[in-house]
Amino acid sequence: MSQTMTGAEIVLKALKDQGVEVIFGYPGGAVLPIYDEIFKQNAIQHVLVRHEQGAAHAAEGYARSTGKPGVLLVTSGPGATNAVTGLQDALMDSIPIICISGQVGSFLIGTDAFQEADTVGITRPCTKHNWLVKDANDLAKAMHQAFQVATTGRPGPVLVDIPKNVQMSPGVYVPARESRRKSYNPQTRGDLSDIKKAVELIERAERPIFYTGGGVINSGPNATRLLREFARATGFPVTSTLMGLGAYPASDKQWLGMLGMHGSYEANLAMHGCDVMINIGARFDDRITGRLDAFSPGSKKIHIDIDPSSINKTVRADVGIVGDCAVALEDMLRIWKSGGSKSQKNAVKDWWRQIESWRAVDCFRYAPSETTIKPQYALQRLQAAIEKKDFYITTEVGQHQMWAAQFLKFEEPNRWMTSGGLGTMGYGVPAAVGVQMAHPKSLVIDVAGEASFLMTMQEMSTAVQYRLPIKIFILNNERLGMVRQWQQLLHGERYSSSYSEALPDFVKLAEAFGCKGVRAEKPEELDGAIAEMLAYDGPVIFDCLVERHENCFPMIPSGKAHNEMLLGEADTEGAIDAAGAMLV
Repeated sequence: MSQTMTGAEIVLKALKDQGVEVIFGYPGGAVLPIYDEIFKQNAIQHVLVRHEQGAAHAAEGYARSTGKPGVLLVTSGPGATNAVTGLQDALMDSIPIICISGQVGSFLIGTDAFQEADTVGITRPCTKHNWLVKDANDLAKAMHQAFQVATTGRPGPVLVDIPKNVQMSPGVYVPARESRRKSYNPQTRGDLSDIKKAVELIERAERPIFYTGGGVINSGPNATRLLREFARATGFPVTSTLMGLGAYPASDKQWLGMLGMHGSYEANLAMHGCDVMINIGARFDDRITGRLDAFSPGSKKIHIDIDPSSINKTVRADVGIVGDCAVALEDMLRIWKSGGSKSQKNAVKDWWRQIESWRAVDCFRYAPSETTIKPQYALQRLQAAIEKKDFYITTEVGQHQMWAAQFLKFEEPNRWMTSGGLGTMGYGVPAAVGVQMAHPKSLVIDVAGEASFLMTMQEMSTAVQYRLPIKIFILNNERLGMVRQWQQLLHGERYSSSYSEALPDFVKLAEAFGCKGVRAEKPEELDGAIAEMLAYDGPVIFDCLVERHENCFPMIPSGKAHNEMLLGEADTEGAIDAAGAMLV
């Protein structure tokens, strides 16, 4: 039996029926009817952020750490435009979030009314789909379809723009089962003939590698389980993109570490030298491939992706499989087993001997210091302190992000939240808020740089208000670290605007927010300060003063190939190894 209710009531009813428990938002005139309905109920908790960008990133953090869609609520005009960065971030990293935006009355649209903006036009390039709902009778259908589109196929952000008069007008509520967008049916099962071709390549592979991405994690726990089963059954090495960390356990002997611009030496040279590459849920991003015409030149490439547009977009696949990672892995593993689980075992053993010689280079080594905290050392000590705890990590963007990916170890998926595609400075603090809301009893740490932290530090006020014990671990080098590194290595040491001047006292800033401030300046202070941070039952800003001019290595310079990695200042011989990589 259909129900008649106001548009605002329809919004809340749809959210409840979709299983939403938390909304991140900021009120304004054009969305007050919805806020009035939020006030009248207790089933859904609203978290008041301090900036709409923070709402979007918090929704992302919630979504990434739970596998469920995140929801944000913003007002018209600047409320919606402030959320655009988070929407684009979610689009590039395939994160399902639903943005509900208020709009001026439908009779005012196009008149340059107060706080009017063409939200649908502005957000069309940075969402999977968006809706401008002009009739309350269409609202329930739009809301339910928004969840459908955001969470099926390649996940991503959507937006529902609702004029204020529609929120106040009567309309008929339509349940989710009657609202599905029938024309949207993403392909989830790969073509079996293509999967058989992939299995044939796997059976003949002598130098294979599993190249995994965020699509494995987005596909759900079944995909990570099948990946681990397949990898262990074949004995093939496994590497991952930045977004895929945790899909395969970091402690496993077959794990080569992250690949790409700041990935491990062994992962990158294995990608360069492999003869069969099995890409599962990764999109051949430029930070992974390096110079395209020199990317893994001798390999046959299998590419599994749920997004048809990702197949052959930048790198030609010898076998392209459109489908969900879990479904494709299940079919592939079944066909491989039914054919006798064949592999070139002796050749793969020889391949592992080559990989172990690359691994012996110890590419993440660095020159230690007894007087100054090296950022790598800080993260090693953090890892030692939390490795037995139930922890989640968010990051900002820059050197600290790459060091975190290198030195922190993830055994399970959905524990690592970072901005990969867009590289959004300021992502980590609000994302940590979203993660902590989803996992109130877990340890949530944002690995930050001082410059990134300043971009969204106002969300510490949100953390204090909602008693969210997030820990902000700032690697403070008083520099825009990655910018400074590129200027040193690629721009003749011309350091243009890469110093962080007039920085606040972060301990005093923490106290001003009403949380705890901790500082470490010397290596011997680090363990005690980390223990103090972890012991405090509330939000903490940890100011870790690190070496100002430390560079993040290994590094594939822009425009170079995987076998042209710079391994860092610790390698002083300037030798050239067998693969032709210069060790500087």
